[in-house]
Amino acid sequence: MDITHITYWSETVSFPILSILTLIPVAAMIAVILTSSPVAALRLGFAGTVSTFLLSVYLLSAFNADLAGIQLYERYQSLGVTYTVGVDGTNILFILLTTTLALLTLIYTLTARHVSDRTHIASLLGYEAILIGAFAALNAMQFWLWCFLEMIPIVLMTLRSGSSQNRRWVVALVLQHFSSGLLMTLAGFMMLGFGIMLTTDVLSFDWLVLKESNVTHEYPTLIFFLLLFGFAIRMPLFPFHAWLPVVAEHGTIASVGIFLVSLKLGIYAIVRYLIPLLPEVAEHWAWFVTMLGLIGIFYGALLAFMQINFRRLIAFAIISQTGLITVGLFDFSTHGMEGGIVLAISFGMATAGILLSLGMIYKRTHTAFIPRLGGIFDTNAAIAVLFVICALSTMGMPGTPGFDGIHLLIDGTIQGQGWLIAIAILFGNVLTVGLLLRAFQQIFIASPKRFQGPFVNIHQASSPPSPRNEWIIAIAICGLLLATGINTSPWLNIIDQNIHSSSTGNNSHNNTDALHTDKLLATHSMITKDN
Repeated sequence: MDITHITYWSETVSFPILSILTLIPVAAMIAVILTSSPVAALRLGFAGTVSTFLLSVYLLSAFNADLAGIQLYERYQSLGVTYTVGVDGTNILFILLTTTLALLTLIYTLTARHVSDRTHIASLLGYEAILIGAFAALNAMQFWLWCFLEMIPIVLMTLRSGSSQNRRWVVALVLQHFSSGLLMTLAGFMMLGFGIMLTTDVLSFDWLVLKESNVTHEYPTLIFFLLLFGFAIRMPLFPFHAWLPVVAEHGTIASVGIFLVSLKLGIYAIVRYLIPLLPEVAEHWAWFVTMLGLIGIFYGALLAFMQINFRRLIAFAIISQTGLITVGLFDFSTHGMEGGIVLAISFGMATAGILLSLGMIYKRTHTAFIPRLGGIFDTNAAIAVLFVICALSTMGMPGTPGFDGIHLLIDGTIQGQGWLIAIAILFGNVLTVGLLLRAFQQIFIASPKRFQGPFVNIHQASSPPSPRNEWIIAIAICGLLLATGINTSPWLNIIDQNIHSSSTGNNSHNNTDALHTDKLLATHSMITKDN
């Protein structure tokens, strides 16, 4: 494996773009908290999300897909604390997904009537900053700290905007699961860092040092399972998924776009930390993770078929999709890793579109029960188009990014694990898509099967033309899916920038690797002594 090449931000752009990208939503959040005007808060929220989105587009344009290694690298150290950020083919698209869905989620708040809730807008901005910081982090403890801070906006959004009377119980459930995952992840990272210290006398959680140190840890299997189970809760992977259907049913759809990016944080952590840092152990236990992924595919799809609440239906569909991606990541092939990352981003955008469309329906009808819905295609064209395009994207329809993602993942699975596993995940994906199209038929085409109650009159509530904001969301998400699906080569070129090293791990090291690692450790040692 070649040593990771580092390109500092000053070699490409004129300002530390990744730090600025994180600070903009933080500054907007503080301004929203300080202002007393709901109108000013909304304008500040849009100023922050639009600026962050445009800067993320500039970040993508400044990224050189032909240059391997970490780009736009920043490293600062003070009082013994190290801050390092950078982008490569693994994380840059996740950052763009974060800023895109944060903007669309704020637009959705106009439809969901949360525009006067300053706390909700501030939480959304803080959530965006936390996710950008986590995706850009190149230090294990820095990544962990961002994940810890993520619980704050989740709690605030659920308490302020949840659609259930049991909001405190939902918050307690989320905190219980997330805290367990954070404790396991912290223990795994600590064991990695102190394992290096025992060999080199330098305590470091820097991703480059952890990746290239070639240290044999005393308990590698324990570290692997601590990190795997900690990340699995976040994904969520079967059987660590119990919290998601509850949050989907009782939480808030107003924050769903940015929350779905949070779920991808666990998938990203596996690609960034688990496989590259413990490649031999990951390959040894790949059969076990594959088994969990396969169970998750069918478990999620079958339970989704049994749901009459569309929120729980989508939650179990996400569990099924997570199993699909996990199988691809652990086949240890370049195509499997490419397909897994492409599907994580594609599913994130498509599932956000589905849930936002269902959120718009909920605001009109005040019900999430599918039998009470039906026949609303003609009066809600924007919502219907958004739902069906996003559902077809999860199927891998030609013209959407899911098409190339599914084919790459299947190709990698055939190479790495054989035809039987490939056929199984194809069948599971067909089940997931089938239930989404069935839900589309029940919600938009068929007639309601149950009495709707005096407070629900779908046709009266839906008879006016779709609001402009709904069309903006529908056109934006459908346009992004179709535009990127027609030509996924730019996506794949970016992911290929360093995917080989991520998929093969660091099973071989030459003398040059050892010299480079010694220099990294020596640099960390000198900085620590100076401070």
